[in-house]
Amino acid sequence: MLKHYRIFLYMLLLSSSVIFLTNCRKKTLGNDNDTGIKKSDTTSYDLINFPKGSQPKEVGIKLTERFIGTKHSYWGNMNSTNTADLITYPDVCAWLGALWFTKSIGNGNLNNQLVDKFDLLFNKEKNLQPTLNPTASNKVDYYVFGAVPLEIYRTLKESKYMDLGLRYADGQWTLPSNASQSEKDWQNRNFSWQTRLWIDDMFMITALQSHAYLATKDEKYIERTAKEMALYLDELQRDNGLFYHAPSAPFYWGRGNGWMAVGMTEVLRMLPQDSRYNIYRTRIKEGYLRMMASLLKYQFSDGMWGQLIDDSSSWKETSGTAMFTYAMISGVKNGWLDNKTYGTAARKAWLSLITYLDSNNDIQNVCEGTGEKNDHQYYLDRKKLTGDLHGQAALLWCAYALSRPAEKN
Repeated sequence: MLKHYRIFLYMLLLSSSVIFLTNCRKKTLGNDNDTGIKKSDTTSYDLINFPKGSQPKEVGIKLTERFIGTKHSYWGNMNSTNTADLITYPDVCAWLGALWFTKSIGNGNLNNQLVDKFDLLFNKEKNLQPTLNPTASNKVDYYVFGAVPLEIYRTLKESKYMDLGLRYADGQWTLPSNASQSEKDWQNRNFSWQTRLWIDDMFMITALQSHAYLATKDEKYIERTAKEMALYLDELQRDNGLFYHAPSAPFYWGRGNGWMAVGMTEVLRMLPQDSRYNIYRTRIKEGYLRMMASLLKYQFSDGMWGQLIDDSSSWKETSGTAMFTYAMISGVKNGWLDNKTYGTAARKAWLSLITYLDSNNDIQNVCEGTGEKNDHQYYLDRKKLTGDLHGQAALLWCAYALSRPAEKN
């Protein structure tokens, strides 16, 4: 009798243990389906699926149509009382973004309209082609114009686009007769005579040279691109991964840093896989990763970044935010950045950015064109423009980055 009672107690305890362990397993796994395996929530860092009204293709088409239908800007400002006397870099950046985007989604109709708009510069609007060796000091802002015909050439293969683009690309390394001593010094060191060590200039030089490489496959252009980028990293990046506007302007201006973020991203995407480029790839990627990590620390809770990155009291600025977003989207898609950490930051920024679009598909809170100045308040007091192409272009870049497939370069 006692033996049977012990057996009964043993079986009872065994049964209770099985029930207890089963319940623990369900709680541990967070069972929400028949398999007992919890589904991973990827919503916060999903860079593919977006709510209606915020889908990259939808937004990108509206921005492209807006660009096609507008006049040439006066240094990006669409509402300026001045009319464009030459095509300058904000228009170039918007043109490139629209060409990239329409090609990525296979919209030949819009792509053709972008080409048609450019073709006017061969005849009716030829006077708007930037002159070589202008007297103005900001020569890079004019020469980058050559990137657009070089991008068009990659699709149409018509020599007129190649010829026009290479005039500017080769001109960046052809010392003019009236060159200053500083320009001669840079050229003697095998850098572009247009080098000034302003963070935005870096993008203007590398964008043109890299497009010359993509169009010609001549590696002298990508060699110039990588060497110039490494120079700017060595001279301007600070210990925290961010960049002063210039050595004489020790402030972390949003859009200025945006040019570096996008510039490094594009060079990393375009560098050939040949091992002789690894020295550049390693240097640029190290600078890129340091910058991305630092940017995470300064992102506002709604996904935006400030006019001055490290000043939490500064106003939220859209062009710089969009440039950082582009760099992070590209980093995730190329496998350089952790998809959960940076995908979350990029998605939050994109969803915040599109709330700044008005009924005309013009983005608000774009910092006006800004030269360097050693004055903190100067940056905070810059005008907030609507529809300025600095912002339109950067948002188009984001739509493009979100629309293209993962590259894993």
